[in-house]
Amino acid sequence: MSAHAHGVLVLIATPIGDPNDLTPSARHELGRVDVLACEDTRRTRRLLAAVDITAPRLRSVRRENEASAVPWVLRQLEAGLRVGLVSDAGLPGISDPGQRLVAGVRAAGGEVRVAAGRSAVSEVVARLPWVDAGFVMEGFPPRSGAARGRVIEAIARRALPTVLFESPRRVEATLRDLADACGPDRRAVIAKELTKTHERIILGTLRSPIGGPRGEYVLVVDGAVTTTGR
Repeated sequence: MSAHAHGVLVLIATPIGDPNDLTPSARHELGRVDVLACEDTRRTRRLLAAVDITAPRLRSVRRENEASAVPWVLRQLEAGLRVGLVSDAGLPGISDPGQRLVAGVRAAGGEVRVAAGRSAVSEVVARLPWVDAGFVMEGFPPRSGAARGRVIEAIARRALPTVLFESPRRVEATLRDLADACGPDRRAVIAKELTKTHERIILGTLRSPIGGPRGEYVLVVDGAVTTTGR
């Protein structure tokens, strides 16, 4: 990247549910960027309208086209533009598109900044008394095949608690697979609709009823019992 370029890529956290959770720094950046790369432009337009921010030029950047969007972002930065990146909810790059753009900009010598916000992970983990020794963030598990089996088995053996994300379409199957691997009585937390009107946090086990799939899920699976009797 040219030494004369002054553009910057800004990863902007959007609310995980309640639009009022948009942070002042994120609001400032959304009103400042020249162009905004979005996972879903329609969803981003609704958010900007809800918080009374005039939408800049938007471009769809999803997981499917993220790699091909890297040259486009670099051209914007070469032109001295400020490029924002948002996902549908939360911070880009954390189980959402963003890592390839960051890698491409960093490799070209460009600047990357972050305007942070609320996190689904911290929202759940902060409420639990049994993650004081740390935890492992697994993100969305593979949907099928050997890769899924390896992840589920690793969670079953792991001493530290594991945090996962899951969609409403697959959460029941994932809980069944985890119960088969870990045992149905493994301690777990099932959180859905975080920060929304119908937020629900279920503290129980992997066989606790979830009350019907709705919204995105955060699962926290306790670690395997060790010889020290944790």
